[in-house]
Amino acid sequence: MVAVSALLAAVAAPLLVSAAPSQCYNWKNVKVGGGGGFIPGIVFNPTEKGLAYARTDIGGAYRLNADDSWTPLNDTVNSANWNHWGIDAIATDPVETNRLYLAVGMYTISWDPNNGAIMRSTDKGNTWSETTLPFKVGGNMPGRGVGERLAIDPHSNNILYFGARSGNGLWKSSDYGVNWAKVSSFTNVGTFKPNASDPNEYMQDPIGISWVTFDENSGGSKTVATPRIFVGVADLGSSVFVSSNAGSTWTAVAGQPTGYIPHKGVFSPSENVLYISYSNGGGPYDGTLGSVWKYNITSSVWTNITPPSPSGDIYFGFGGLAVDRQKPGTIMVTALNSWWPDGIIWRSTNSGATWTSIWEWAGYPTRNKYYSVDYSAAPWIYDPSATDLKEVGWMMECLVIDPFDSNHWLYGTGATILGSRDLLKWDASARNVTLKSMANGIEETAIQDLLSPPSGPGILLSGMYDAGGFLHKNLDTAQTLADQFHLYFTGTTDIDYAGNSPLQMVRVGTQLQELAASNDGGVSWNKIYASNNAQAGTIALSAGGDIMVWSPSNGAPIRSQYTNAFTAISLLPQGSVIASDKRNNTVFYAGSTNQFYVSTNGATSFTTTATLGIATQVFKIVPNPTTAGDVWVSTSDGLYRSTNYGSSFSKIGGPTVGGHFDLGAPKTTGAYWSIAGFFTIDGVSGVYRTDDAGVNWVRINDAYGFGAADANKVAVDYKVYGRVFVGTNGRGIFYGNPSCTSPPPTSSTTTSRTSSTSTTPVTTTTTTTTTTTTSSTSSRTTTTSSTSSRTTTTSSRTTTTSSRTTTTSSRTTTPSTTTSRTTTTTTTTANGATQTHYGQCGGIGWTGATTCESPYTCQVGNPYYSQCL
Repeated sequence: MVAVSALLAAVAAPLLVSAAPSQCYNWKNVKVGGGGGFIPGIVFNPTEKGLAYARTDIGGAYRLNADDSWTPLNDTVNSANWNHWGIDAIATDPVETNRLYLAVGMYTISWDPNNGAIMRSTDKGNTWSETTLPFKVGGNMPGRGVGERLAIDPHSNNILYFGARSGNGLWKSSDYGVNWAKVSSFTNVGTFKPNASDPNEYMQDPIGISWVTFDENSGGSKTVATPRIFVGVADLGSSVFVSSNAGSTWTAVAGQPTGYIPHKGVFSPSENVLYISYSNGGGPYDGTLGSVWKYNITSSVWTNITPPSPSGDIYFGFGGLAVDRQKPGTIMVTALNSWWPDGIIWRSTNSGATWTSIWEWAGYPTRNKYYSVDYSAAPWIYDPSATDLKEVGWMMECLVIDPFDSNHWLYGTGATILGSRDLLKWDASARNVTLKSMANGIEETAIQDLLSPPSGPGILLSGMYDAGGFLHKNLDTAQTLADQFHLYFTGTTDIDYAGNSPLQMVRVGTQLQELAASNDGGVSWNKIYASNNAQAGTIALSAGGDIMVWSPSNGAPIRSQYTNAFTAISLLPQGSVIASDKRNNTVFYAGSTNQFYVSTNGATSFTTTATLGIATQVFKIVPNPTTAGDVWVSTSDGLYRSTNYGSSFSKIGGPTVGGHFDLGAPKTTGAYWSIAGFFTIDGVSGVYRTDDAGVNWVRINDAYGFGAADANKVAVDYKVYGRVFVGTNGRGIFYGNPSCTSPPPTSSTTTSRTSSTSTTPVTTTTTTTTTTTTSSTSSRTTTTSSTSSRTTTTSSRTTTTSSRTTTTSSRTTTPSTTTSRTTTTTTTTANGATQTHYGQCGGIGWTGATTCESPYTCQVGNPYYSQCL
């Protein structure tokens, strides 16, 4: 037993640190495939063939390519404008087809302090300008599938209308979306609230205006404003209004149905008919009744054309609605909230007089299915062995037919875009239309954790909402069912591995008592039945794999050994960030606000050991994977390092605010681990990397913003130098590799720093680390303004989004660090033994087997780890 005492307190020597230049990186998505989230809106341009756009609720907008893939349009969104990934409406210009508009904003309630904006592009979304609105926009609010709320006058395309939420009414721009003014003559702002009595603020905000639709047939001249405009509002009374004088005055359309919310209002120019789908809920999760109507503008006659339910009764609303511009009278509509046995789609070729549905009962439980399934572009989504298989989909709020190709149709679900290019088979006597995943290029998953494993079959493990998580063996091909964690959790919030036995892993899920273990690096998982009533949060597995510490979202941290029942841990507050030492089986770390805690008895109890400056939040604790007692901590006050088991810390020069980060493969043999993550350096927030333990930093995220930094996760590849993974809240996972040589420091500044120390001893058992550090005097002026927002838990997706704006006004830095480290590792292996597949076979300090069993060979991953592959 070796006692490691604290370093000298308040050492005051300057450290030289260089300013952070940028290094070019090649970023691309880790391909999950097929979307992975809700698609509330798709629009085709009516005058340019093949031009279409899709909007997501938390992951930005996309443009359709000729090969049916999609290009993301909002990847510059960052922490300063993170709410711009919420797209509440989209409009493509029918006159100047390069023009594109988005209504952006995430939430309309107090969780999100940011007003919305109208983004405008003159090059189909490649570049953007924007106008900030005087109110909020709710791309991830209830009713986000209605629409489109944003519309362009087809005759005078300088004119746009936008229907706002929260009682803010109808707004108009006459200069291509640059300036906006409220339409004072439109007074019906929509009063429907999803649940006015719900204590959750999220459900109490009025949905507002649902859609704006122009009658392109009205008006004699095609160069002046279109006179007839229809507007649908979320109201159970009169909800469809019309102007016949280009928006000067408005009246409720006579004879309209009431009692439901109009979700879609689609104009059929060849028939001079307005089709409307209705539901008694705002969607996308509610709605138990609804109807479909058409309004003949020529005769002013309303007709109920509601399609019949396969079961005879309607237990859902109606959402997606499309007309075929090539075939007058051909229309389609979707059930909005049909969860059992599946979603429903209907098609009519006679303006709704009769309908055919995509499936019918053939005597329960048998159904006649008039479709075939092709999920080859996203095989993980479709499990034919599932007991509750949803082939058609759910949350179907958007459905469109290509205005130039009657065979080409698309519709959005809660997980992907489905459709095909054989829609006309629906009308054949032996109808069998294809339901194909058509979301290639859309990555909309909300990532909760990333792990680059030291060994095993995977390059990366991901925890995410909705899809559960994956063992990624390839970064550029769509995931399969075999790649998805087979013990399915609705969401996986954290994954950890045992440092001395890295194929042992644990993970936790979003629901109560979701805890699982793997002994093969994440290939297979087994339920752990010791989880009490804890849920979500983070998990830490001891270096030897026998002790678990769980910091759940619904209680204080708890402990279990040998998968026995969890017991409470003294001292640690709820929400503590936790980690295990990766070499010492008895040592665990924790952090909360600016307090750091250490356990030396296998997490039976913790002791406060150090204070982390003026931090108000600990974001991540990352122990050195190969050296006991060497631990890094990111906080709201920057980045800290301890080399004595958390007894004392030195503050690292450069970062003034820290976020999620990780340690990975070093640049050269014998060098320190490469560190990368979200930091603020020199007042600039971004993704930074250091290859020399924080002496020099480079910014590596180029034009990529990755949305809200507070919500993002980072992993640095354990085996490949420079490869960094970023998990976002709505745009899936990115991975980046250096695409040019790291630039030299461009300037240096001086920072004074003060180390926080304690004299609490920590007992070690397996590794002895001796570090001598000369560092630190500090004086710093920082102004930080922090806001955060969090959304709700729903049946399909739980989204956590937070935003932080940080301004650092002055900082002086002069660093100079001297560090020496001696590490001794003892491993017992019989002479002449061979290592098994995936086992360690070399690396600094390794004394075990160096020969692999046939047919595997020992391959160097990094200076500290070689593996039989």
